[in-house]
Amino acid sequence: MPSPTLLLDRRWSCGVWLLGWVIAGLLVLWLWSWANHETTHTSDATAAQHPAGPPWRYGRTNARFTIVEYADLECPYCKTYDPILRHWIDQHPEVNLQWHHLPLAMHEPAATRQARLAECIGESHGHDAFWQAISWIYQHTRSDGQGLPPDTEYPGQDPTVQACLASKRPDTIIQAQANEARHGGVSATPTLHLIDHHSGQSLILAGPAEGDALLSALDLLVANGTAPSTAQPHHQIPADVVGDMPR
Repeated sequence: MPSPTLLLDRRWSCGVWLLGWVIAGLLVLWLWSWANHETTHTSDATAAQHPAGPPWRYGRTNARFTIVEYADLECPYCKTYDPILRHWIDQHPEVNLQWHHLPLAMHEPAATRQARLAECIGESHGHDAFWQAISWIYQHTRSDGQGLPPDTEYPGQDPTVQACLASKRPDTIIQAQANEARHGGVSATPTLHLIDHHSGQSLILAGPAEGDALLSALDLLVANGTAPSTAQPHHQIPADVVGDMPR
């Protein structure tokens, strides 16, 4: 028969072992709760970073600078320039990109038809889906108003996309953006509107601009923002030709 001392030692060991498991269980529960809280917090932050559009933005929402790209989905120069511009945005987190529809009369009705598709994809599935739709359209369209080849359809057009396409919502957005562009004197694609959110300074570049030109333009905005208050808040480099702007 075990001695009282041995029984006491065994009970003490079992108690320590049980206490260890309880502490470990509580630690696992705390870690799970913390991870769940962080996941929820991250999801909320992501949703706040990318609120429902339009306007459709690419890059960091809180970037100091925004480049508004006035574009036509049937414009061959936009087709070439858009992926270049987005690649540049990827390399410059202080700048984000905002899409602005400007279908040109020479490219209708295909230009508005493609814009409606992009809007409805974005409305149904968010910012990333919108930009994927822009890329897909530029990759598949024949440009210059010829539109998509026969029997070519954007994949994954679910009922929400179809319902949007059957409505007037995308037309209202596209027409409002086109009217706003023309009211601001923008009549060519691509055209870029550069905005410094810190100073409120902005300028317009007609035609596609290379990376060095964009950096110089941003430097100009910063310099104008620190100049005396007599400086004009908006500067425009007008286009020489109305329509597509080859460079």
